[in-house]
Amino acid sequence: MRTQLRKVGNSRGVIIPVALLEACGLGEEVDLRLEGKTLVIEALKAPRSGWFDGYQPEGDSDVLAALPVDETDGEWEW
Repeated sequence: MRTQLRKVGNSRGVIIPVALLEACGLGEEVDLRLEGKTLVIEALKAPRSGWFDGYQPEGDSDVLAALPVDETDGEWEW
């Protein structure tokens, strides 16, 4: 698709058609970067997205259960 750069203050802007915005999943904020002489506009990724994909809590063990039991009722001395 061919389009024109438009003057926006001291900068230039591009009007992106809504069909392209929806297809790319672009929101209000985007990530801009250069790859060689190519300008890449990418949707922002949510921080830490996907960290818990596939997490299975039943696989967790009780880590405190392995600690020895303190049989005394007294206070600790430092």
